[in-house]
Amino acid sequence: MFNIRNIAKLDKSTLFVVLCLASAGTFVIYRATADTHLKGLHLYNIYLFIAFCIPMLCLALLDYRVLLGKMSYVLYGIGIVMLLLVKIAGENINGAARWLSIGGFQLQPSELAKISSILLIAHLLGKRNGQKLRLYQDVLPICGVFLIPFVLIMKQPDLGTSLVFLGILLSMLWIGNIRSLYMLVFIGVVILAIGTILWLYYANFELLSKIVQPHQLARIQTFLDPASDPDKSWHVKNAMKAIGSGGLDGSDGSYVRRGFIPYVYSDSIYVVIGEEFGFIGSAALLLLYMLLVYRMVHIAMESRDYAGSYLVAGFIGMLVFQVSVNIGMHIGILPLTGISLPFISYGGSSLLTNMIAIGLILSVHAHKDEKDIMNV
Repeated sequence: MFNIRNIAKLDKSTLFVVLCLASAGTFVIYRATADTHLKGLHLYNIYLFIAFCIPMLCLALLDYRVLLGKMSYVLYGIGIVMLLLVKIAGENINGAARWLSIGGFQLQPSELAKISSILLIAHLLGKRNGQKLRLYQDVLPICGVFLIPFVLIMKQPDLGTSLVFLGILLSMLWIGNIRSLYMLVFIGVVILAIGTILWLYYANFELLSKIVQPHQLARIQTFLDPASDPDKSWHVKNAMKAIGSGGLDGSDGSYVRRGFIPYVYSDSIYVVIGEEFGFIGSAALLLLYMLLVYRMVHIAMESRDYAGSYLVAGFIGMLVFQVSVNIGMHIGILPLTGISLPFISYGGSSLLTNMIAIGLILSVHAHKDEKDIMNV
């Protein structure tokens, strides 16, 4: 199950791209905090990356199928229990209870819940061996698996992470061979929900204010009508101006330096890249993400084990959704929400989740020629 000799089978291209992303993230964090009281935060980010390389390599050398089967139910259960603990003993920061304090380290259980949910769904999908998914026996139970953490995370409240679960669900169902009619229904429901919000915003704002929480309503209002409240749209407007001022090859970073962008070292770190490194820096970052997704797709296609392919597909959905939303919200094409930029934003729980995902992907690659799923 755990074989040190698998180190020779690790996908070097994936490791190289991850190292490039982590290095870029550390440098950008340094640039974002160089003139602030958080100076030196990039050093802590290096320590975290080195420390999290240990679980990544351990998972890469472990047969990922050990974590499927019965173990996937156990891990999923642990993830749900941790989300429930957040409601009881979670640390409240900026009006949201999303963290558990463990030995001085602030752990965000919703991040790890992504991993446990993907593992369980990959196991459930793998049992179909590529056959069409059945509505009652497959699709609805899988949706139920995602619905539980989705609701618990929404209650924290954390709309951004909840939406990541939606992206993961749709990507895994699509790759899992869902019928086109069912997928159209899912997409129709999403479009209907968005349409309902838009209709309520313009036709019955009072009712909408009772349905969604105040901070969520403020973000919807900021996105649909920035001029209605300049204070609430301040973040997005400054982010767009900063990125635009970067031009082709970057500027002096005056917006970041003068404190016009909040949380510039975490969720808003893309603004630093856009302003200080311009279009060239942004394009280079997107190229790295594209190369990582390319390698992940290649690994998923090479695997002879359906569950392994579905596992990688879940991580692809997670990565692509987070990158798209994080960048989209800072250039004004999506509402502002709290989603980190993978491997670039500062954040221990986010980095740990991404490193665990890479470890499991490397494990799928190492066992790509093994077809039969282990009974564990």
